[in-house]
Amino acid sequence: KTKKIEKELRDDKIIIVTGFQGMTPEKEITTLGRGGSDLSAVALAVALKADRCEIYTDVEGIFTADPRLVPQARKIDCITFDEMLELASCGAQVLQTRAVEVAKKFNLPICVRSSFTKKEGTIVMERKTLIEEPVVRGITLATDEVKITICNVPDRPGIAAVIFEAIANRGINVDMIVQNVSHKKVTDISFTVGKQDAHKALDIVKRIAKEIRANRVIFDEDVAKVSIVGVGMRSHSGVASRVFKVLASHKINIEMISTSEINISCIIKKKEGGKAVRALHKAFELDKK
Repeated sequence: KTKKIEKELRDDKIIIVTGFQGMTPEKEITTLGRGGSDLSAVALAVALKADRCEIYTDVEGIFTADPRLVPQARKIDCITFDEMLELASCGAQVLQTRAVEVAKKFNLPICVRSSFTKKEGTIVMERKTLIEEPVVRGITLATDEVKITICNVPDRPGIAAVIFEAIANRGINVDMIVQNVSHKKVTDISFTVGKQDAHKALDIVKRIAKEIRANRVIFDEDVAKVSIVGVGMRSHSGVASRVFKVLASHKINIEMISTSEINISCIIKKKEGGKAVRALHKAFELDKK
């Protein structure tokens, strides 16, 4: 309901809205979590039928990589909703994922720009063009995940469901999952979760491991996730092999791999994170327009 806001705007008044607060279905005040102000801004823009939503922050826009890790990182002029969703979910913290989801649903362009300069920022929008897209748009590094491995899990139908149903029932989001090839009717299952849920997930897994008679549980905090994102990957073959070759040439071991149509993510040792991002950024020539 925006009638009151619209009336004040018609009277040339500036409206200030608390960005990170919301209301539950029971009419209780709650917070919207990290980046909740982004979500509020997009929701208001949609409700007011604005042409676009401008979000002012402390950076000049969306970059090809974190400039603190890659000094040669370049500001991206335009990026698709799908690419931004992947970057946000893989560790880029410029925009909140839910804000991008709402913007995509209602096809509302978002402009991300700096509060401190007049430079043009980055436009996040639905890109419909015949111009060839770059293979890779950006690279992210996430260091806020942990890897949990359950060793010698009985290899029979339903075991994975038992493990991950117990985790889901506690409201824990699982990111990447890898199951080894079965040997002597047992297998290892590894998965990653956010650090905020790490110990809660570990307690659940230890209990489940006893119930299913798994051998042991390994908890590893020394991991990072490096991800490359680009809609151009849909129409180009060999991107994954190129990523793996680049990491191998820098003696970086890959522990887990996850792919989607426009994203390739690898779990590596945390100390190798910066080196991996710089190597991939250079290999895919993201410093060049």
